Amino acid sequence: MEKRSIGMMARSEGLERLINRLPAEHQSQSYLQKELHRTASGTRGEHRIEARFNEFYLDEDYSVMWNVQLQLGNWPIQMDGLLLTKRCAIVIESKNISGKIHFDEKTGEFYRFDEDSVKTVMEDPQIQLRKNVRFLSIWFKKHKIPLPVQGLIVFTAKKCEFISKPARTLICKTYQMPEMLLKIHEAHPPTAANLPLLKIKNMLLSSQTPFVEIPLCQRYFIHPRELKAGVFCRNCQSLTMFRTKRSWHCQSCHHQDLLAHEFALQEYFSLIDTTITYERFREFCGLDSRHVAGRLLSQFDLQTTGESKARCYRLKD
Repeated sequence: MEKRSIGMMARSEGLERLINRLPAEHQSQSYLQKELHRTASGTRGEHRIEARFNEFYLDEDYSVMWNVQLQLGNWPIQMDGLLLTKRCAIVIESKNISGKIHFDEKTGEFYRFDEDSVKTVMEDPQIQLRKNVRFLSIWFKKHKIPLPVQGLIVFTAKKCEFISKPARTLICKTYQMPEMLLKIHEAHPPTAANLPLLKIKNMLLSSQTPFVEIPLCQRYFIHPRELKAGVFCRNCQSLTMFRTKRSWHCQSCHHQDLLAHEFALQEYFSLIDTTITYERFREFCGLDSRHVAGRLLSQFDLQTTGESKARCYRLKD
């Protein structure tokens, strides 16, 4: 039987599972709920940008890439979007920040006032954009790609109002993005790159270095033993699945799920560690049998080290 591939969950899904496995009174619950809201909002904002990009059009060749992850030595970067044209490359930075937005040119501070007029000082998104533009300029030079690099910050929150804007950085709202991209493109002379855009895109794709997510318990300094054990029922959202001969059965809603252990293994890798043993999987799922835990783990395409009781499974690179 062909083994199934498996990976980690998306950050927002992992946060949901971490919150669910922690006791309701746990001291991290409030902070994790805020992290979940922020992460989910950011993801929705990125989806808005991708959808709005359908309104962008050029008569000449162009290409767009989303979630571009590159590395130079020990310097990794992640770009939400990258537009490639024959005149220039445009790095797109997405920010899902609502409220009254202030860029203070005198102090270099970036802050917002929310609906209750509460002021929050935040990291200036211009800094991240400049780093990404500088990185890509160096990367292009290294690969002999003579394209100038520009940047654009797109604020994706629906309730967002610019009170003050920076003089040297281009920013806009989602609905303004297509026209702003066109304006940046037209500001550059039509000096085509030596390489076809498709070749440049393929070079970027082949150089992608996917971000390795840190398991969330490590990220938020939560001991794994604080998590509730059990297998999650995707029907009633409870940790009440138990193993029958060939499937999983929920004690609460009587839902049956052949692959509930696959979801549990994803949870383990996303929350606790990128390596696992029979015994750890048995404890995490609340299984009685180490033999059953080992048989279930053997269904997946994982790297293995050690033999017998010392065997350890790891996510493939």
